[in-house]
This record gives sequence, C-alpha cells and structure tokens, in this order.
Amino acid sequence: MSRRLLLAASLIALFAVGWWAGRGGATNGLYGNMDDFVEVLHRVEESYVNPVAPGPLVDGAIKGLFRQLDPFSQFLDHDALARLQGTTEGEFGGIGVLVSVRDNHPTVISPVEGSPAWRAGLRPGDAILHIDGKSTAGFTIDDTSKLLRGERGTSVRLGVLGEGDTQERDVTLERDIIKTKSVPYAFMVDKEIGYLRLASFSERSSSEVREGLDQLKRQGAKKLLLDLRSNPGGVLDQAVAIAEQFLPRGSLVVSTRGRDASQDQRYTVQSPGAESGWPLVVLVDGGSASASEVLTGALQDLDRALVVGHTTFGKGLVQRVFPLRGTGDAVKLTTARYYTPSGRCINRLPTVQSDADDESGDDEEGAPAESSKSEPLFHTTSGRPVRGGGGIAPDLAIEPDSLTPLMTDVERRLLSFRFANRWVNGHPDTRLTADVSPDLWSAFTDFLQQEKLAADPAALAAQRPQLEQSLRRELARRLEGDAAAARVALESDPVYRAGLKALLGARSSKDVFAVARPAESPRSGKRETVSTR
Repeated sequence: MSRRLLLAASLIALFAVGWWAGRGGATNGLYGNMDDFVEVLHRVEESYVNPVAPGPLVDGAIKGLFRQLDPFSQFLDHDALARLQGTTEGEFGGIGVLVSVRDNHPTVISPVEGSPAWRAGLRPGDAILHIDGKSTAGFTIDDTSKLLRGERGTSVRLGVLGEGDTQERDVTLERDIIKTKSVPYAFMVDKEIGYLRLASFSERSSSEVREGLDQLKRQGAKKLLLDLRSNPGGVLDQAVAIAEQFLPRGSLVVSTRGRDASQDQRYTVQSPGAESGWPLVVLVDGGSASASEVLTGALQDLDRALVVGHTTFGKGLVQRVFPLRGTGDAVKLTTARYYTPSGRCINRLPTVQSDADDESGDDEEGAPAESSKSEPLFHTTSGRPVRGGGGIAPDLAIEPDSLTPLMTDVERRLLSFRFANRWVNGHPDTRLTADVSPDLWSAFTDFLQQEKLAADPAALAAQRPQLEQSLRRELARRLEGDAAAARVALESDPVYRAGLKALLGARSSKDVFAVARPAESPRSGKRETVSTR
C-alpha cells in the first residue's frame, strides 16, 4: 500500500511540475491568454448583475474571435452549416421560389419551374402575407427562407395576395428537393454567337455549362459570350472543370499557396474541351468573385478570352470547413490564397497575417477596399501586360449606363414588375411583342401616376424608351420566363454590346483582342474607358 501511495504521489508531483512548466512557457502565448479568458468568464458568471448562462457567452466569444480574421472565415452553427452545404450542393428542401421584400412583406419574384410553388400556381408579384398562420410583416429574406425550407414531404401553408387581388388566398404546398441552376439560361444572339449565363458555382456547374454549350452548338454556335457578372463564386474544382472546356491539356488554371505547405496546390487541365478554339468573351463586374475570378484569370492569362466589363471583387482566399466534434457546428477558415497562371494574387482584402509574396494586403457583406500598394505588372502567355493587386482587371473597361433618378425609383419600387403582373392577370391573351402598344403605354403611365411616381407626363415621355424596355422586360419574365427577360435586358446593356462587337468580326480565338488597346489598369485610372452607347 505504501509503495502505491508513493507512486501516486510521484505521478501527481510530476504532472504538477509539467503543468506548471507548460503554463509558464505559454504565459505569453495562446494558452496564457486562455487563462485571462477563463478568469473573465468566471467573473461574469459569478458577479454579473443578472444570471448569465455560460453557453451563450462562449458562443459570443467565438464569434468575436472571427471578427479579428478576414471576412470569409466564420463560425457556422448547425443551421448555417446546412445552408452552406445546400448552396455548394445546389439543392435543398423547400417549395422552390425566389423572393424579395416589397411593402414590408416577402414577395414572389419567380417560382422555380417544376417546383411545388410552380405547380401550385404561385406567380411573380404574389405577396406572402402569412406562413403557417404567422404574419410575415417585417420579415427579411432570411426569415422567410428559414420557414419555407424544410424536409422533403413536409407541408407549409401560405397566405398569398396576388398583384391586383383584394382577398388573400390560402395555399398549402408539400416541400420537395429543389435543385438550383448554375446556368439559368443559354441562347443564341446571332447565327454564330451563343450567350451563356453562369450565375453561380455548385457541384453541377461544369455539367450544366457542358449541357448549355452542347445546346448552343446544335443551334449553330461557333463563338461564345460567357456572362459571369454578379457571380459570387463557389466550388473551386468546378471553376477548374469549366476552364477545361476552353483550354488545352496541361494548361495551369490556378494555384494556391498557404501557411501550411499542404495547402500549396496546382490545378491543371486534364481533359481539353471541344471549344478550345472558339472565339470567347467573358463579361465581369464588381460582383464577380472567388471561383469566377479563378476562371476569368486563367482565361485572361492564357490569352484564351477577352475580358470585358469592370474589375472583379478581389476575393482570392481559399476556405476549408472544419467540423467541430460532437456539436453539429463547424468553423470555416481561410487556409490559402489563389494565384492566376501568370502569378497574380487574386485577393484584394488584407488578411491578419501578411506574407512577403502577397501583392495586396461567401458570405459576408461589403466590397473590398482598394489596395494602397503599387500594382505589380505581370504578362499573359503572349506578352500582354496585366496588373496584379487584387481582382481581375478587364482587357476592355466599359462604363455601364447609369439609371436616371426616375428609372431608379421605378426599379427600386418594382413598378414595372408589379404592373406587368397586374396587366397579364387582367389580360390573359397578352403576347410578347417588340413594341409597346399605345393602349399598354397609356395604362402603364396611368399606373405610375396612381403610384405617385414623382414625374409629370413630359418627364415620362422624355424617358419613354427606358420605361418601355423596363416594362417589356417584366412582361417577358411573366409570359416566357427569365431567359426572355434577359434577352430584353441585354438589348441596351453596353458591356454585353461591347463583347458582342468583339465577337462579330472574330474568325479565330485571337481576333477578339483586336478591340482592346494596350493600356494601364483601370484601377490606376489610366486605362481608356470605352462606351458603346
């Protein structure tokens, strides 16, 4: 017995010495600071004027920790993790409806074709006033999404008021698996030119792009306008797979470099695509981010596409999701940066730790600040100069048309959208035409006056072309869907028209660069700005 007691005492003494030595060595490090945190937590729990549960305090501390990192590193609770997985997988349980908020209530923008909402007859402009008996007054889009989404086979009851209706109607829908589309539409804009809209990157994006290209080829396409504007990015391997459809085998698409050498990766083309010789124009803007920038940067650096529009967002950080054991929660951490084939760092936002090789400094708000550092010069494979410093600067910078105050008010209040739905409800035989008839124009302007739009008849007449196009766009959406609406919207889009002009005269993939004169980066303010208006 005495021998056992002596052994136990010795082990306790050794543990104590080890713990004290370790504690002393970590006094100025992570675990030394943990002592401070535990003491603060203890003081709050013991002495704060109101009882405080430790769980919410720790959760708040974790969220506060992430505020010290870049905006894309996040703590994900169970619900946030499920939403992220639904986004990357491109499917979720719900009723299949795109909503916005209008007049303090969620309002249907469009139902997904074939979804429960589409089958139940929900229409653009329908206001959702109640969900399962609960008023939606003051709901945000996120509030609405949480109640509309759910397990397949479960039901949800909606109180809906259609545009122009006076009585709310009850609609009960059974949730189903909703598959979102990365390529909402692809169509021909000329006998040889196809247009493909890539709105996001999910697990099925490359196959959807392949399907869209095959459809365009069957219709005679030999050239392509690839529209990545307002595409926030997503799954990296899908950006690589899409790039493969336009690049030769062995081409470097993107590389990543991180603090841990295991994060250093090179992604190259394994299977070249059938369209590697098509003349190609890529449209981008400040909302093109992450995987969109990976794809754009590769096509630009390898002289495969003319990039038209505005400098992209500059989100060039790689995130990994680390599940937390036994909680259902996870953390999403930035672990590396993206670099284009020429060596440009895509990222514009500074991170906490600065690296000597970094040239500057999905989920959070706010545009990145412009880099204050000089923008390093790189070159494409043919020697064309391109600038680093964050984001992808276009080869051809186009100033978009700005909305007048009157048109801004019309679009902000969804007046064309509302009128189009009301008109079609009252005139079910309406057909989409290239012009707005006098009767339709008269009814539209009467509606605008009833809605107290701050414009007299003379002001409306002066902006009639813009108003008519806005109305035709929403009539097209209501009658024939989003692809038809996009066709109308593109008619006066200067970025689209500049890209189309570059393709019209192109016979080879290199011909598209003839319209872009060598110039400085638009971020420096020295690049010539071209307008097709």
